Amino acid sequence: MANLLGVSVTELLMCEKMEQGDTLETDKVEKIVKTVITYSEENPKRAYQEKSHQKWIALYILSFLAGSVGTFFNGITKRPCLEILGITLLLYAIFGGYFCCFVKIKLPRFYDENSVNFVHDGAFRMNMVGVKFNNRNWKYIVRTTRISMCLSMISLPIINFFMGSIMPKGWNSSGAAILLVTFFCSIFLPMYIMGKKCE
Repeated sequence: MANLLGVSVTELLMCEKMEQGDTLETDKVEKIVKTVITYSEENPKRAYQEKSHQKWIALYILSFLAGSVGTFFNGITKRPCLEILGITLLLYAIFGGYFCCFVKIKLPRFYDENSVNFVHDGAFRMNMVGVKFNNRNWKYIVRTTRISMCLSMISLPIINFFMGSIMPKGWNSSGAAILLVTFFCSIFLPMYIMGKKCE
């Protein structure tokens, strides 16, 4: 990787470019190598591996079932915006499944030692400008996101049903956009607010 980027291995490990002719002291090189080794040994537990977090799995399943029943009821009563409602429920199921079941309970030390505004966990990637992720705010971000996901899966079909009943024409034209905006706000606003508050 260092060869591909045109930097030395030390520069790659330090995440900074060195001036030509600069040398590092032996102690600093040793510290860098030890840090890299300890990072690679870190393996934070996931939510499903901790008993204290397993209640969220049950809550997630119940919320998803309630949302599915609500979406089905919207379908049989022919309410507008059914397609968008189904898509948002599926997206909530994916994000909610990650945060309730598979999220890492603790971030690696790298996040505490550096100013990082992204989280990378396999296929899951999240970048939030202005929020510095670390272990001080991560547990609050996770908890708030879980609550938001579960409540949204239950409430969106109810909102769609009532809005489709009260003002079918208006909801038919604007409901899809409102549901999508609600989806994005319910995911990213709680993360941003808690991330900044507990940073």
